[in-house]
Amino acid sequence: MTNHWIDVKNADVILVMGANPAENHPISMKWVMKARERGAKLIVVDPRFTRTAAKADIYAPMRSGTDIAFLGGMIRYILDNNLFFREYVVNYTNASFLINPEYKGPGNLDGVFSGYDAKARKYDKKTWSIQMDDKGLPKKDPALKDPNCVFQLLKRHYSRYTIDKVSSITGTTKEKLLEVYKAYASTGKPNRVGTELYAMGWTQHTVGTQNIRAMSVIQLLLGNIGLAGGGINALRGESNVQGSTDFGLLFHILPGYLPVPAASIVDLKTYIEKLTPKTKDPKSVNWWGNRPKYITSYLKAIYGNNAQKDNEFGYAWLPKLDEGMNGSWLVLFDQMFKGKFEGFFAWGQNPACSGANAGKVRKALSKLKWMVNVNLFDNETGSFWKGPDINTKDIQTEVFQLPACSSVEKEGSITNSSRLAQWRYKAIDPVGESKPDSEIMNELYFRVKKLYQKQGGKFPDPIVKLTWDYGEKGSDGKIRKLDIHRVAKEANGYYLEDLFDKKVTPPKQFGKKGELCTNFVTLQADGTTSCGNWIYSGSYTQKEGKVINMMARRKKTDPTGLGMFPEWAWCWPVNRRIIYNRASVDPNGMPWDPKRAVIKWNPNKLDPQTKKTAPGWDGDVPDGPAPPMADEKAGKYPCIMSADGMGAIFGPGLADGPFPEHYEPLECPVQENPLSKKHRINPTVKLFYGVSGPHDMPAKGGGAPEDIFLSCDIRYPFVATTYRVSEHWQTGVLTRHLPWQLEMMPQQFVEISKELAQEKGIKSGDKVTVSSARGKVWAIAMVTERFKPFKIMNSTVHQVGLPWCFGWQYPEDGSGGDSSNLLTPTIGDANTMIPETKAFMVNVEKA
Repeated sequence: MTNHWIDVKNADVILVMGANPAENHPISMKWVMKARERGAKLIVVDPRFTRTAAKADIYAPMRSGTDIAFLGGMIRYILDNNLFFREYVVNYTNASFLINPEYKGPGNLDGVFSGYDAKARKYDKKTWSIQMDDKGLPKKDPALKDPNCVFQLLKRHYSRYTIDKVSSITGTTKEKLLEVYKAYASTGKPNRVGTELYAMGWTQHTVGTQNIRAMSVIQLLLGNIGLAGGGINALRGESNVQGSTDFGLLFHILPGYLPVPAASIVDLKTYIEKLTPKTKDPKSVNWWGNRPKYITSYLKAIYGNNAQKDNEFGYAWLPKLDEGMNGSWLVLFDQMFKGKFEGFFAWGQNPACSGANAGKVRKALSKLKWMVNVNLFDNETGSFWKGPDINTKDIQTEVFQLPACSSVEKEGSITNSSRLAQWRYKAIDPVGESKPDSEIMNELYFRVKKLYQKQGGKFPDPIVKLTWDYGEKGSDGKIRKLDIHRVAKEANGYYLEDLFDKKVTPPKQFGKKGELCTNFVTLQADGTTSCGNWIYSGSYTQKEGKVINMMARRKKTDPTGLGMFPEWAWCWPVNRRIIYNRASVDPNGMPWDPKRAVIKWNPNKLDPQTKKTAPGWDGDVPDGPAPPMADEKAGKYPCIMSADGMGAIFGPGLADGPFPEHYEPLECPVQENPLSKKHRINPTVKLFYGVSGPHDMPAKGGGAPEDIFLSCDIRYPFVATTYRVSEHWQTGVLTRHLPWQLEMMPQQFVEISKELAQEKGIKSGDKVTVSSARGKVWAIAMVTERFKPFKIMNSTVHQVGLPWCFGWQYPEDGSGGDSSNLLTPTIGDANTMIPETKAFMVNVEKA
């Protein structure tokens, strides 16, 4: 989230699109309703009339997978009616930047951007470049009239997104589109603000990243980034998804979103030179320019005294990716299916139910020699070898079950969607032989290390050189009981030497050897600081010799009245509650909306310690202490994480285009993309062909890769989507074992409209079969008015929906049914590879 849960109450208009907070994030609805109490409007856009929609002022049904068309129409509406916040757009975005004159968009090239290589399915981005002046700074047109400026390119790009066209793609009526557009565009004024809440309904598409980009463009046009009640706010799927991502859960990032190096980056110097953004603009903060400090401090944290300047702080020991390697979910299980893995740790997950194309996932598990399942309960993954249609005699995989304890049986931190890190204490001891994850990892580490020390190996250093100083050690060097506080302190970082600010006379000490770092501002690139995760530096710190776990704070003061509660727990970075908050003020530092001031420039700010006054910021922790942008000598741009300091309306860094463009899902009910006949699906997504038959696409052969999708499969005429229910958690491993939860939501169901039910002769309670090109599941029909038929390009299109919380393993009698992911395809987003499980095609028949 750019903002935070409580901040939703400050919005004037709330757009819920790609989410269903009333059912999936129910506590968050408290803040939605608080906003409505003070007159805010709630807009819900969803294929299904959800419990969130039931509370909406405006509900707009929309076919799954057409979000960019819907949002693109809003962008056009804002531009055509001059409803954008001009001063914000000119000063705080790249709308004025001039782009390479050779750049062309999909309107000129029938669905693709300039530089497209059809054979490689990727772009050469040379024509997407920004024009630079002789000082190396972007050329700009503040009047926004130059035909090559981003603003004019944006207008041309979305000129194709007419109300008629958008309605024919999305199935949303023209009247409803205009009602939504008018309501949300009303926030393009200094005294009005809008926020957006999204979840997997936006991300799990082949254009998932661009769905969010489209909304980012809208928020920048309306001036809603950085303000209280504004922002782009992801509703995470569980309470620590944000934290796990922060700490490098994904294959391509290290903790703190540092890039994992490719094998071609052979040394630390090259890593820093190649991956550190640069700018020649003195007004740009370019915070990622500090990457040398963060990567060096990270190496010192994990390798300790073994990391020295003469060995590049152990950079050679850091794992590397082969050039072009992709280790994301879909690729991992595709490679597993092809027999490229011997072993697999399924840690706190259930891919046999949660993974797209779950039938392929289950077959992939059978190709392993061994698997370790770490979980609270047995599940469909741990017992895949005795699942439906499995011949146990054919399975070679040896499965080990390691019982983990629950969250209330261990101590540690969680970081929720608000970037809020909160410390949790242990309520009870672990049950039976179960252990905290950290204890399991500790045991595993020392056993692996011992094997390397005893037997050697091709490359033992990455393991044997680790510090692992997380508790008291026995005579054998093994930690007897892991202290999770030490892990948190390592993440925060330490001063390894006495450090002084030599820019002042006399030099002033800011770091004492052996003490915890104050925050990431004091980290160094010379090996004198360690830090396991730079964005968490400041979370477990030290003041006047006293160690303070900032995440454990529970003070309820709210000095601004905006619900920021700065002394409740700790928020990264540096306890900033709203990021990009320098955009909440005008170039002189005065709030756009004084009634909702996040920060404000104070020429006579009082220092409570020295009792002296000096210029500074009041309110939230600002995005850097520099003066406002209008200060000619020291002022800075507001978007501190981008090299140019601006909000990116034009985003050349993405794989599939600098502007969001509508493409159909892999499986859809239309013969062609109404906006570009030649490119129905995202032209840059990875296509999975080959050996797995119906689990992937048909075998590759002849013509362009998309040729096999140029006609719809009449066997599967209905759009389907998946979603969660309040009564179950994720795939149901935790909740299906609780009889009271199972009683409330006992078995797989499919929601279908009354119109489709009548057409198919189906009644509520009937057992039906839902099938796709991958597989089939049985479900109980729920005939409902929550779904209505769509009118798509003059044809009637039906949509159905299924939850994904069931699996065959429990209840043991099979009465719950099986996972709806047996139906979903192997295809993912062009940038992140997140699977497309929110839009695919099925058939529904009486069982």
